[in-house]
Amino acid sequence: MSEKSPKLRAALDGVPAYVPGKPAAAGGPVAFKLSSNENPYPPLPGVMESVLAAAGTFNRYPDMACTGLMNELADRFGVPVSHLATGTGSVGVAQSLLQATSGPGDEVIYAWRSFEAYPIITQISGATSVKVPLDADEKHDLDAMFDAITDRTRMIFVCNPNNPTGTVVRKAELERFLDRVPGDVLVVLDEAYREFNRDEQVPDGIQLYRDRPNVAVLRTFSKAYGLAGLRIGFAVAHEPVAAALRKTAVPFGVSQLAQDAAVASLRAEDALMGRVGALVSERARVSETLTAQGWNVPESQANFVWLRLGERTGDFAAVCEKAGVVVRPFAGEGTRITIGETEANDLFLRTAEAFRKEL
Repeated sequence: MSEKSPKLRAALDGVPAYVPGKPAAAGGPVAFKLSSNENPYPPLPGVMESVLAAAGTFNRYPDMACTGLMNELADRFGVPVSHLATGTGSVGVAQSLLQATSGPGDEVIYAWRSFEAYPIITQISGATSVKVPLDADEKHDLDAMFDAITDRTRMIFVCNPNNPTGTVVRKAELERFLDRVPGDVLVVLDEAYREFNRDEQVPDGIQLYRDRPNVAVLRTFSKAYGLAGLRIGFAVAHEPVAAALRKTAVPFGVSQLAQDAAVASLRAEDALMGRVGALVSERARVSETLTAQGWNVPESQANFVWLRLGERTGDFAAVCEKAGVVVRPFAGEGTRITIGETEANDLFLRTAEAFRKEL
């Protein structure tokens, strides 16, 4: 037997592992999971029925073109079908964007800290990450991001609202940035949490993309729509970019269950808005209570809040877990807490208050 191992791409050396939100331990003291930005509500009306109907066709491949969903999205957002592409969550589409634009020698710019998957999928593509620190208010520093552009830059991610801080980029500053970026650099507006935004100055990325061929928008059904377990997201981009996404997508990657559930979810908008409204109200309550306790809480427009704890991050997460609620720590930086059920939020707030008194 040969002692040699298959040769793998050097670009994979040192790829950081994606760290999912820690689940509640089976049989343990943890009662609530506030670590993954999941929607605490069950599927929207009509979704279970569509999934059960699709389940009878497991022996068949799904519609690779996602025809029904693509038509629904085109009608919903007023865009041509040729400007759409789907994938396994918005992160799956983001990885396809990197495959289509970036490779060895290329650079990808994004704020940091931002979505944990960006450095992973960038390195897998062979490209180089250019991380631009958030400003003192935990927001994107768009001037610094513009200054980081070189002739090697192929793509820029703008996560709006930003994960994990919940902060936003407003219309005037974003339009100014987009107008300055070279036309051959793709700017990706990652709007996974768009539905939770209540800041009227935050633009709808789909409106910005319309007359900007170098802008693509990512959306997902995992958060507000509550389909995290079915893995489905989509991009809106001009035809050359959208066509490239469809070329690089995994064939039959989006299941028929996911496609049908997404269509049913889009058609349940009234129920969606009611649930999102309830979570936004809870977000306000949690933020106000934390601020009253003495925490510095950035204004969040997502379904989570952020506490910068530095070296106390691990201690805080451990105390929360012991109390019965799992949060998402980022070692040495801070903790992201998903807005969940009222009971879960109350438990977290009591734990945060006790911890704050010990600081």
